[in-house]
Amino acid sequence: MKLYVIRHGETTWNTQARLQGMSDIPLNDNGVSLARKTGEAMRDIPFTRIYTSPLKRAVQTAELVAGGRQIPVVIEDRIREISFGEWEGLSCSRDNYEIPSDSFEQFFRDPFQFDPPKGGESVLEVCRRTEHFLDELLQEPGNEQETILLSTHGCTLRALMNYFYQDFTSSFWRGHVPPNCGVSIVEVKDGTADVLEEDRIYYREESDV
Repeated sequence: MKLYVIRHGETTWNTQARLQGMSDIPLNDNGVSLARKTGEAMRDIPFTRIYTSPLKRAVQTAELVAGGRQIPVVIEDRIREISFGEWEGLSCSRDNYEIPSDSFEQFFRDPFQFDPPKGGESVLEVCRRTEHFLDELLQEPGNEQETILLSTHGCTLRALMNYFYQDFTSSFWRGHVPPNCGVSIVEVKDGTADVLEEDRIYYREESDV
């Protein structure tokens, strides 16, 4: 099995450094362009199935990467983005910081010690639900020869990849938040996983966007 794990394209809230979480924000024009260019660059990858978060930005990205190909698409709630609860929509930009907490930076610096706001999730909770999803996917009979796209979000992408790294430390982010339409690739053979690439940007092969 080969897994291609993509973060959705850009949204207006991304450009404003607002916490999106479970807020259902669509792609902006640039996000549509990035996803379309990524799909064009990946058109020869023989995807057999696509799983996507139910949030619009991930669904749109999945559809644009599919590019009209008749690939089965499955909505999978367990790969939705982390919930930021009552903080959703607030800016974490240094120039317009709106989050009512001095400890929010833990989300990036020491994510497993991050204390979520009311109604939100911890990073560990995201890791657990993505773990359950991947356990099912990898153990499902007949999946060995499949090539699967997972269309998801920044924190959730890192949680999905952490399934293979099992690194519950401050290294969770691998140095940075995944870029919009960045793709990580994992090959699983005979129960052994090999991370082939992380955060590959396809659209830069043809564009300087």
